[in-house]
Amino acid sequence: MKIAVASGKGGTGKSMVAANLAYTLSLAEPVTLVDCDVEEPNLHLFFPGPAESTDVTIPVPVFDTAACDLCGKCGEFCQFGAITVLRDRVLFFPELCHSCGGCLLVCPKGAITESPVRIGTVSVSIPLPSLILVTGLLDTGSPLAVPVIGAAKARAATHPLVFYDSSPGTACPVIETLDGSDFCVLVTESTPFGLHDLELAADVVAGMGIPAGVVINRSDGEDEATLDFCAEHDLEVMMTVPFDREFAAIQNQGCLLCREHPEWQERFRALYSGCRHLAGVSP
Repeated sequence: MKIAVASGKGGTGKSMVAANLAYTLSLAEPVTLVDCDVEEPNLHLFFPGPAESTDVTIPVPVFDTAACDLCGKCGEFCQFGAITVLRDRVLFFPELCHSCGGCLLVCPKGAITESPVRIGTVSVSIPLPSLILVTGLLDTGSPLAVPVIGAAKARAATHPLVFYDSSPGTACPVIETLDGSDFCVLVTESTPFGLHDLELAADVVAGMGIPAGVVINRSDGEDEATLDFCAEHDLEVMMTVPFDREFAAIQNQGCLLCREHPEWQERFRALYSGCRHLAGVSP
């Protein structure tokens, strides 16, 4: 089963939920946790340990100026503005290239080849006996998070129980993370911003046809607006975590709530059972 943990905005406690779910379930069965927040991965802070890294590369075009006759077909084909053909040379903007390979196909002179360029890394560690942590990390300056997320997910593709920790928001990296998930846990907080961004995230998962439930984190006891929204949109509130200074301190120290307070393990196991039930997966 593949479960994504997402949020419409940053700072809601998405990584906290993902980390504690993975830790709790790993006490009884093998679990793989994938950090898909490749611009700012942080799950390694909760699960430190040695890791093996591999590069993530994408193919980018290389132009043979001797063979090129400046016909302009490659520039006409590229819908991303990565190629501009002038009267005397070809301008290539690699930061705009999506590595579709179309320019190779349309070049009548065969003047374009491809060369791999690194855009990030995927690291794999085993911080606990039954827990595998896969971390995607986008290189500084690279705008292409999606291929790194895809590479990270691929490392866990055959594993039986996988949790994806998504980046915040609703942009392309989130869509890539959610793709193929059996269920999505939406983490929110009881603030106007939290509710606004929960609405956006709920629209995305509904549009993708992914069943979802909600965790309210840092609850101050005034959750009426969030509860009303969830009731209106048939979203089950699966767990509520109260605002607590001790909980915040545990998180800030890179510790796990379920490790420091084992009584919370039962609540996270119940959260997982709820995910399976709402996803239509047999117990």
